[in-house]
Amino acid sequence: MKKFFTLFALVALTATATFAQSFPGAERKRHFRPQKDEESPYVLNVTKNTDEDSQANGTVTRVAYQPKDLLLTIVNEQRKMNSWADSTYQRKLAAVPEGGALQVTMYRVGAKNADPSLLTVTARTKDGKEVFSQQLTPGAGRFWNRDQYMSQRTIPFVNVAPGEPLEVTITDATLKQKFEYIITTK
Repeated sequence: MKKFFTLFALVALTATATFAQSFPGAERKRHFRPQKDEESPYVLNVTKNTDEDSQANGTVTRVAYQPKDLLLTIVNEQRKMNSWADSTYQRKLAAVPEGGALQVTMYRVGAKNADPSLLTVTARTKDGKEVFSQQLTPGAGRFWNRDQYMSQRTIPFVNVAPGEPLEVTITDATLKQKFEYIITTK
């Protein structure tokens, strides 16, 4: 009887380990060294988060950092293109955040799963001190391709010393996964 329980416990542990590896909430694989992001030169990807993952399980989350200088340039170029009135230009200029902005993009299977309110963005310094934490606003994803939906949010970022690397973690409440990045502020 004792052998039966030992064998049963061994089989149960093996099945649990196998299930945890195939379950979408399993730990994300990490790069040996953080990889430069294709879209944002200020971002390094710590966890593997590629288009191949998107095709395999539809769980890609990306972040891009836009410094204040870039946002000011965008506003000035839009003013030239759109011939804004001075009041519109001043309003747009005042809306530029001091610390720049983070653009969070998520791709998920199914429109319900692409709700940005499932994501929480947290930024920490090297010491582990939390400098920023925000849950994204709710919304629905829009159709992207095949069975994937995309949702995108731009949020104002915290103003920190230029060149200071921040560890940014995006936690998905549904998938129970963490997407990790290193952002060098400008």
